[in-house]
Order: sequence, then structure tokens, then C-alpha cells
Amino acid sequence: MKKARIIIILIVSLLSLIVFVQNRQAVETKLLFAKVTMPLALLLILTSIMSSILGLFIAVYMLRKPLKPASPDEKQK
Repeated sequence: MKKARIIIILIVSLLSLIVFVQNRQAVETKLLFAKVTMPLALLLILTSIMSSILGLFIAVYMLRKPLKPASPDEKQK
């Protein structure tokens, strides 16, 4: 089981490295009112990090949200 996990991590790391190496060209990105030029790989990394953080916040919010018990009136309907 440990070998499989290490192999999967190595494969994902290698694929990520290939994507980053192939996307080194500079792109111009508009961030609100500013135009920023950065490598596409960096833009991909930043977008992935921001979406992971947003997903984490949504998951934490959904798990902490208390479920409201059904009132007796709603059960009769």
C-alpha cells in the first residue's frame, strides 16, 4: 500500500512538472484594475491554490453549520 502511494505521488509530481515546464510563456492577466505579466505556470499554481482555499472554506462552513431539527408542525405536513 505504501509503494502504491509513493508511485502515485511520483506520477502526479512528474505530470505537474511537465505541465509547468510546457507553460513557461508569459501571459498578461488583468487583476481588477492592474495588468500583470507572469508565466502561465505561476498563474496556474496561484489559481489552484486559491480554489483549494475557497473549497476548504466552503467545506468548513458546511460542516460547522448546525442542522435545524424539524419542528412538530413540519412533521405533520
